[in-house]
Amino acid sequence: MRFTVVTDTSGNLQKRQVEQYDLWVIPFLYNYNGEEHTCLDTDAFDGDTFYRDLKSHAEVTTSQINPYTYAETFGRFLREGRDVLYVSMSSGISGSCRSARLGAQMALEDWPERRIEIVDTRGASLGEGLIAIRAAELRDRGMDVSDAAKRLNRLSERMFNIFTVDDLLFLKRGGRLSNLAAVVGTVLHLKPILKGDEEGRIVAFGKVRGRRHSIEALAEQYEKLVVDPERQTIGVAHAACRADAEYLIQLLKAKRPPRNILLVDYEPVTGSHVGPGALALFFESAAGVRAVNAL
Repeated sequence: MRFTVVTDTSGNLQKRQVEQYDLWVIPFLYNYNGEEHTCLDTDAFDGDTFYRDLKSHAEVTTSQINPYTYAETFGRFLREGRDVLYVSMSSGISGSCRSARLGAQMALEDWPERRIEIVDTRGASLGEGLIAIRAAELRDRGMDVSDAAKRLNRLSERMFNIFTVDDLLFLKRGGRLSNLAAVVGTVLHLKPILKGDEEGRIVAFGKVRGRRHSIEALAEQYEKLVVDPERQTIGVAHAACRADAEYLIQLLKAKRPPRNILLVDYEPVTGSHVGPGALALFFESAAGVRAVNAL
């Protein structure tokens, strides 16, 4: 039976991709200068202004999606006789995956004959969004929701999330960096290289001198770890540093060009935690989240 693929705005997919792959997206909420917002349409998001304001110490707070929102969303599809596969932001950086599981239990009380599968991507931004796209492709090929979830859970173990930031303040403030001591000293023009680990937490596993070298370090990890790039769609996300993102893409194409590259502005919820100047790369690797060796 054809199932519904649900994800959230942390997946950083553009409106045309959401429509193309027939996805249902639940918005995270963020409070920006005293007003509550959502960002369902990233094409209309003014990233340059948002990240400039963040750099000028604008106050931005975020909140996880609550179980009742999940229960209501899942319930509408169960009521129609459809199963649900939810592709979630990493449980290592947000409680929303746990809320989704609670919401699923609530919804299934009314429709126990249906199935809801939760996939913890261990990632965010396009590390989540690329898995949501794969979920839709498996659905459209006629795969059962449980079999699709098993396939996607294996994919989440191989999806490599790697990024660098201009300022660790934003990760520190949100408590998102698990091994802060590993990158103390970035004031000396040392730029941290960060990744998601086996539990979906953000960890630092290297630092290099200077912004340009940090971008090149991302490309070097891609060249070293990517598998079958000619078959892959990979992702690049940036927080108001498009020129850096384009330089990274140039490096990726020079050595092991992928089939396709999605380039997006970091959406505001995840972006507010990584900060202006963040640059991230997402691709499938044989080592995946297990590739934790220091640079």
